[in-house]
Amino acid sequence: MESTIFDHLHFLFDESTAYALLPRVVEIQRKYNPIRRVTQSTHLSEQDILLITYPDQVRESPETSIQTLTDFLGVHVQNLVSGIHILPFYPYSSDDGFAVMDYTLVDPTLGSWKDLDRLGHHFDLMFDLVLNHVSAKSKWFERFLADDPTYRDFFIVLDDDPDLSQVARPRTLPLLTAFQTPSGEKKVWTTFSADQIDLNYNTPKVLLAMIDTLLFYVQHGARFIRLDAIAYLWKEVGTSCIHLPQTHAIIRLFRAILDEVAPWVMLITETNVPHVDNIAYFGNGSDEAQLVYNFALPPLVLHAFRTGNASILSRWVQTLTLPSDQVAFFNFLASHDGIGVNPVRGILNDAEIDDLVTLTQEHGGLVSYKQNRDGSAIPYELNINYFDALSNPNNHAESMSTQVNRFITAQAIMLSLAGVPGIYFHSLFGSRGDRAAAETSGLSRRINRQKPTRDELERELAQPGSQRAQVFSRYSDLLRMRRTHRAFDPHADQHIVGWDERIFAVLRVASDQSERVLCLHNVANEVVSVHLGKNVDAESWKNLADSTTYTHDLNGVCSLTLLPYQTIWAMQQRVFGSNCNRGNENKERSNDQNEF
Repeated sequence: MESTIFDHLHFLFDESTAYALLPRVVEIQRKYNPIRRVTQSTHLSEQDILLITYPDQVRESPETSIQTLTDFLGVHVQNLVSGIHILPFYPYSSDDGFAVMDYTLVDPTLGSWKDLDRLGHHFDLMFDLVLNHVSAKSKWFERFLADDPTYRDFFIVLDDDPDLSQVARPRTLPLLTAFQTPSGEKKVWTTFSADQIDLNYNTPKVLLAMIDTLLFYVQHGARFIRLDAIAYLWKEVGTSCIHLPQTHAIIRLFRAILDEVAPWVMLITETNVPHVDNIAYFGNGSDEAQLVYNFALPPLVLHAFRTGNASILSRWVQTLTLPSDQVAFFNFLASHDGIGVNPVRGILNDAEIDDLVTLTQEHGGLVSYKQNRDGSAIPYELNINYFDALSNPNNHAESMSTQVNRFITAQAIMLSLAGVPGIYFHSLFGSRGDRAAAETSGLSRRINRQKPTRDELERELAQPGSQRAQVFSRYSDLLRMRRTHRAFDPHADQHIVGWDERIFAVLRVASDQSERVLCLHNVANEVVSVHLGKNVDAESWKNLADSTTYTHDLNGVCSLTLLPYQTIWAMQQRVFGSNCNRGNENKERSNDQNEF
């Protein structure tokens, strides 16, 4: 293993530097080895579902935020999800946690490492390794500003005026920020904001510090490590400074270290970029990230419901492949950030993307822009709660049941796909957007980051007719079904079935062939009928939600009717040759019929 680590170091630095660094990396490994094992499994299963939440997502005095969150989740989601992605809990200065002042501390206003350990006794934990940048108020940067020689090369300083026109920009803010030091003004690289100072990985000391931080998090119970903004890690003037080979080498280095010290820990890369670049972070299937965010999924699902047509989504899912059974997509529809549109460039055309921008604005959301290399700006992210994106909050004529059905079917699509689901807190608990928070703070992403009190949440969840109660109840049912069927294993086969463009249909087949689950999702506000034809062996299908059985007739045909925005997950049964129970016999049917 040391030879593998040396190879990665040598790729980054010259040979003598690599030889000098190797014993220091081994020393860090020994410092944290043995690390207590969080879980016995190095594999993922249908049981693995992660909830994405802020540490102070649920507020209640006088408890610390993490204590309150642990208690609330213990009551409501203990048997629904396996793990918690707890967003940055470190002391920070901006960006709701992603401008870290000290990687090793828990913000005392949120709790302590003991509180996180308690949460980890109930759930697997995902921590954020915010490794591209630190806060301008961090001790590292403050010592840099004081001309401390130890930190002189920790950050990227450009003394002259190089051509930076090729640098890929995720923001429209200036790339360089000027700071005063005792030795004069210094222009420092700041990819995301003036308060988020990029680290210089050309400096070996920075790499060693981040390896130490990585294993520190593992020691404190992280099973998953999210590599935040990893695509921008390595900078080289004259290049795009995104997806550079050195960035991939650092991920391979981290993977090699973890494989030796803590093989049950998984890396997940956060790269909000076009799909073809995104999946490159799987590496060869065994040497980089085990999980990659499926960033194209949220806008494609939204497009399907916007148009009432799932054909583009279906065609795209058919293209999804993995380099090995050691990796999986991290499927999600919403997170603490917005809905990125960059990942679907080349999948949706410009007009279709512009339509999603229009939808967002019509539904009370905001739009963030990125800067192109020619200086122009294009939409980068839709800042809107996913429920609001699907259902205009100003449309009081549309019933709540229709809105909930639409939302749940969108979530069901995500849950039906091969991979590990990631569910944002506000999706599971049926929140709407908080436009006022975005406008007051000036941060567009705050529209989807509301922090309700526990009393408020419990009160709404206790009211059966409330939006929160309806969404949470329906979502919970889906999660229970998914976690109890091997056909939803992250690596179980999936086959897109072509019936009607209004139906997103995927057949999941357990690896041992013990289960076949047909997942049907109506993305249109219309009744749609489909025919299951003879090529499904004239077997019957049992609805996982209500045990309704759909059986083929003597001609080998079975018709299923889906109401507007309805989901049907049905498991294949070995029952032959009786009349078909159509499930919705008395409902109005569509004249359009399609055969499988």
